[in-house]
Amino acid sequence: MARNGGVAWMRTTEKIDGYDLSTSDTEEVHVLAVDDSLVDRKVIERLLRISSCKVTAVDSGRRALQYLGLDEEIQKKETNGFDGLKVDLIITDYCMPGMTGYELLKKVKESSAFREIPVVIMSSENVIARIDRCLEEGAEDFIVKPVKLSDVKRIIDYTTTELREGEQREGARARRRGINKRKQREGDDDLSSSPPSTLSSSTSSSPSSSIQSATAPLSPSTLDSPTRRLKMTSSE
Repeated sequence: MARNGGVAWMRTTEKIDGYDLSTSDTEEVHVLAVDDSLVDRKVIERLLRISSCKVTAVDSGRRALQYLGLDEEIQKKETNGFDGLKVDLIITDYCMPGMTGYELLKKVKESSAFREIPVVIMSSENVIARIDRCLEEGAEDFIVKPVKLSDVKRIIDYTTTELREGEQREGARARRRGINKRKQREGDDDLSSSPPSTLSSSTSSSPSSSIQSATAPLSPSTLDSPTRRLKMTSSE
């Protein structure tokens, strides 16, 4: 699954060094490979295709920015001719004229649209300070040339894992949003269909009860008692 909604598909029957690249409409990772050396570019492109990746190869950091739409100056001067497929992974050489791989890494990580794309740096020199600087800037990995098939497979494995987990997290968030909206609608429906509340029987009957008690005949009092009647008769 490509980032930002992009999806790439491949069907091929090509064989390279005995590897059968035939696939049947399988989802693939789209990799932007950047190297000024034609030989090294062809090597990394071959290894990526063996790993069933969609590959776009360019010869400079500026061309990579152009493909990503991050170099406005070049875009104004010429048409890039790229197909605009979404990129899942960037693999770039470190030492290149014009713009180094480290500078390309910084440009990508400064972009709000592309900062989540993993960037892997390649170099023929195993310089610890260079490796540390790239990793601190946000590089996903640093590979010392010559790049091997095991290196590529390892990178693709964790890239596809991250993409899958990202899709699952997004799907879970979408399901939670749907559940919350459904609960809200159900709550609104319950409020609109519920009958109006009534006063308790004791409260509603209290006024009428007081009226009835005021107008009802008095119960027999001491005035009507036999003792009182007897005294009145005697006095008479």
